[in-house]
Amino acid sequence: MTTLRVPPLPAQSPTPLPAQSPAPLPAQSPTPPPAQSPAPLPAPTPAALPAPAPAAPLDPDLSVWPTTTTQPAHGDLTVGGVPLTDIAERFGTPAYLIDEADVRARCRAYRRAFPDADVLYAAKAFLCRAMAHWVEEEGLGLDVCSAGELELAVTTGFPADRIVLHGNAKSPHDLAAALRLGVGRIVIDSASEIARLAAAVPPGSRQKVMVRVVPGIAAGGHAKIRTGTDDQKFGLSLTDGSAQHAVARILGQPTLELVGLHCHLGSQITTEKPFLAAVRRLVGLMARIKDQHGLTLPELDLGGGHGIAYRPGEEALDIAALARRVRAELTRSCAAADLPVPRLTVEPGRAIAGPAGVALYRVLAVKRTGGQTFVAVDGGMSDNPRPALYGVRYLPRLVGRRSTAEPAAVTVVGRHCEAGDILASDVALPGDVRPGDLLGVPVAGAYHLSMASGYNLVGRPPVVAVSDGHARLLVRRESLEDFRSRDIGL
Repeated sequence: MTTLRVPPLPAQSPTPLPAQSPAPLPAQSPTPPPAQSPAPLPAPTPAALPAPAPAAPLDPDLSVWPTTTTQPAHGDLTVGGVPLTDIAERFGTPAYLIDEADVRARCRAYRRAFPDADVLYAAKAFLCRAMAHWVEEEGLGLDVCSAGELELAVTTGFPADRIVLHGNAKSPHDLAAALRLGVGRIVIDSASEIARLAAAVPPGSRQKVMVRVVPGIAAGGHAKIRTGTDDQKFGLSLTDGSAQHAVARILGQPTLELVGLHCHLGSQITTEKPFLAAVRRLVGLMARIKDQHGLTLPELDLGGGHGIAYRPGEEALDIAALARRVRAELTRSCAAADLPVPRLTVEPGRAIAGPAGVALYRVLAVKRTGGQTFVAVDGGMSDNPRPALYGVRYLPRLVGRRSTAEPAAVTVVGRHCEAGDILASDVALPGDVRPGDLLGVPVAGAYHLSMASGYNLVGRPPVVAVSDGHARLLVRRESLEDFRSRDIGL
């Protein structure tokens, strides 16, 4: 899978990434949204980011690690001012670490790049109460896919009117929760959903909705994460007229208020071109809606899918360039169609959470057989199924011990009873790697915990936040008692 250029941090943040990061984004003040758009996003009021710690020059391989990563001249690798060995000793392994300062800085970078748009964090990438709190403080909205994500966010204090619900098969429970809690937008994904939702809206109320359009654009790092073409399960096709038909049906429902169009092209997109093509096609549909129904839609949601770098040197999406080019294309296309420019929304998830995370594992065994070396760790596909699903390539690193041994090619494997339980193939680790060693895997903040499973009843790892030299538990480790308490009968 390909990846993405990391948005830069503000000047006060810790050690910056190497030169491949994009140029700093221009400082701009957020512009209040028009009356018909979602509730205005408040000005961020977060705590200051931690001051940088004295450190040696960063190894180039650390360019994809969290931006507060440092290498003390005589000490352990640290993130957020906390040694990784301390995390492993205090919380055990496997464990997920997430850098609060990195998350906040990426939120700010998006706000600077899209000052006149709504930025919604895609909760499916990684959600817990603290994460919802951080993105809300930084002025972002939220996009959710289920009643579970929605209720967790709202019970944390996230304003429901800044939340968008979408999904290809929303359950009655999902829709009921959205209406009960008052979400800002529900994205219609199928024709059958229109009547179900309209019937569920309380008398005297109107629910604002968008239509998810399939624009016929192939984009994304893997076939399983490309969602902008007609051969997958999401959305309503522009090509066969399904989207236009859905618009007409929605306009016939007095309890539904159509406010805009939505699309999501896929994930791990590393060039602006697909987004620009989507703008042109969706503006064309907006023009047809105006001609046929006399309705000027005030909102356009381009989804997310912004690619990030999982290994040094991989390609990454330049967020500042994306914002400039999308803004210019939207202005140009609307002028050509004689339409006012709609309020833009983007939905980054992986691009905010992914680079801020690290997974820590303890080596359990080293096996040399058939000309290969297998390094087995105490986690695997139950806490990171992505290599098995999408062929994602990570770059594990030995931490907590300095080795002078020559690097050797190894395959890092998990502990589960599957031949496909491989975390990283053909990666270089010191030739003397041994049981008890600690490995760190960067870019582990997105689609790890959210996709973790109970396979082999190993238990999902904890999530630990680091910030300004302190570590705190956000999500506890799943225990044997958790499994026992859910299994209620013989």
